[in-house]
Amino acid sequence: MTTETFEFQVEARQLLQLMIHSVYSNKDVFLRELVSNASDALDKLRLAALRDDTPDVDVTDLHIELDVDKEARTLTVRDNGIGMSYEEVTHLIGTIANSGTAKFLEELREAKDAAGADGLIGQFGVGFYSGFMVADEVTLVTRRAGETEGTRWTSRGEGTYTLETVAEAPQGTSVTLHLKPADAENQLHDYTSEWKIKEIVKRYSDFITWPIRLLPEPAEDGAEAREAETLNSMKALWARPRDEVSDDEYHELYKHIAHDWREPLETIRLQAEGTFEYQALLFVPSHAPHDLFTQGYQRGVQLYVKRVFIMDDCEELLQPYLRFVKGVVDAQDLSLNVSREILQQDRHIRMIQRRLTKKVLATVKDLMTSAPDRYATFWREFGAVLKEGLVTDSDNRDAILAACSFASTHDADEPTTLKSYVERMKDGQDDIYFMTGESRQAIEDSPHMEAFRAKGVEVLLLTDAVDEVWVDAVGEYEGKSLRSVAKGEIDLGGTEDDKSDAEKDAQSEEYAGLLGWMTEHLGEDVKEVRLSSRLTVSPACVVSDANELTPALENMYRAMGQEVPHAKRILELNPEHQLVKALNRAHTEQRDRTELTETAELLHALAVLGEGGRPKEPARFVKLVADRLERTL
Repeated sequence: MTTETFEFQVEARQLLQLMIHSVYSNKDVFLRELVSNASDALDKLRLAALRDDTPDVDVTDLHIELDVDKEARTLTVRDNGIGMSYEEVTHLIGTIANSGTAKFLEELREAKDAAGADGLIGQFGVGFYSGFMVADEVTLVTRRAGETEGTRWTSRGEGTYTLETVAEAPQGTSVTLHLKPADAENQLHDYTSEWKIKEIVKRYSDFITWPIRLLPEPAEDGAEAREAETLNSMKALWARPRDEVSDDEYHELYKHIAHDWREPLETIRLQAEGTFEYQALLFVPSHAPHDLFTQGYQRGVQLYVKRVFIMDDCEELLQPYLRFVKGVVDAQDLSLNVSREILQQDRHIRMIQRRLTKKVLATVKDLMTSAPDRYATFWREFGAVLKEGLVTDSDNRDAILAACSFASTHDADEPTTLKSYVERMKDGQDDIYFMTGESRQAIEDSPHMEAFRAKGVEVLLLTDAVDEVWVDAVGEYEGKSLRSVAKGEIDLGGTEDDKSDAEKDAQSEEYAGLLGWMTEHLGEDVKEVRLSSRLTVSPACVVSDANELTPALENMYRAMGQEVPHAKRILELNPEHQLVKALNRAHTEQRDRTELTETAELLHALAVLGEGGRPKEPARFVKLVADRLERTL
């Protein structure tokens, strides 16, 4: 048969040079691309047979074969699918510029690193050429189903390729790679190794619908010939009906995906049909990984397209606050090997993300009532990260709040929802009260809690770092404001012991001189000194103004590199405490101002200590306390 030689176009030559002098860090993807192409060819033949477009074609054993010749150092990927005609080879293989090579090169130049470049292979129809990463020469032999003659395409990737018609060619397509020597330094593995081929197929193509068979090596004289080994499981669990899959099978898939030896806490199935089809199989782990809150945590679920593995960690499919979720999404209408940049802008991906987010949140909420023990485990492990969504995902804020629970003074053991809190609110109570702190014990011991404890007003006890942020972002729930017990003025009222307005005015007048003097003396450290309605036992406490940042939030922003101005706080005095009464008498009687000044400083420092802070000058505080103790002996 006549052999014709053709030159690649300029852009095609550039592409081949990039492949040959590979910029890609993961060369294993070449086999994924060739297997994917073979799978597509088998799909097309099956569809054509259903339509009777290809009469007299046998479709009883559609499969993919991998044939290794260690002596010749070749690897052949063969399918008995639809195949290609001479014209199709010329159009699809010979002139790859038709597949968008120029755009591919542009995207490749913009890829910031090798990992980004890996994601571009196949995106513009050039996946076939990834074979040149591992081969010095590539030979393709194909015959279209229903035709009598085949076509051979050969190239060394050096600017030209040859085309010839061949009489003896089986139906389908075979791609033979004349492999380069193994080179560990350049991550070029020995692709004649059976274990390496099995590893790649298991990783990237395990759920391909068609069997992928590794042909055995030729038997030695007298030895019994081995049978071909099927490498892929062909078990797309997410595409099978629920009643056909056992929990053990789901759990094994989770362990494989998450690299976790524990069983998942919950399995979530989702199938969308219509204009855009996809299946999702998601898992909620039973234990948070140690690096869940670190910057380098690898989040995202596995993305498949038509059961072909695309990437391990597709971040675009789930919101960051759901980064603990593991699983698989299999989309039917995406292009193979789409890049992360395209995923970020793809409307189908955004549609999937919205649906998955709602499904996960609904599942967590259902666990509250259907499986309280499992919900308690979930909240212990992932409650803090879920609450990040209250800040970042305003669209789903109500759904997130419905799935959240919080420790509360109502019950020492059982958390509460905001809905339950509102149902228990006292008559006339307009706010949902909360307090943040390092631990439940620290919050319950805080002076800010005294009046709430005395009057039986429920307070949410928030101990996660994110609690400092989300309460301001959310602001209110069902018309009830979220209000910190450590900010602004508090007037709970509602008991017989409460003073009348006249008594309050008289008390304010009685303490006016002391408050003014202390405000002036402590002016560098406090914004104001005033009487408190929230203290029943402690002599004093410090509170933040209603619109100011708390010290914890200030420290959090500074830890993130954001400089925020230091906000002076308010010192509140308990007018019923004997120490405060004695201090007021001493001030009224014009006693030694030096001693009064020291007492005022000590009172402020004690208030700071009472909320878990530290005095401005610890050494001076220790000296003042030691002097006072000495005088008592």
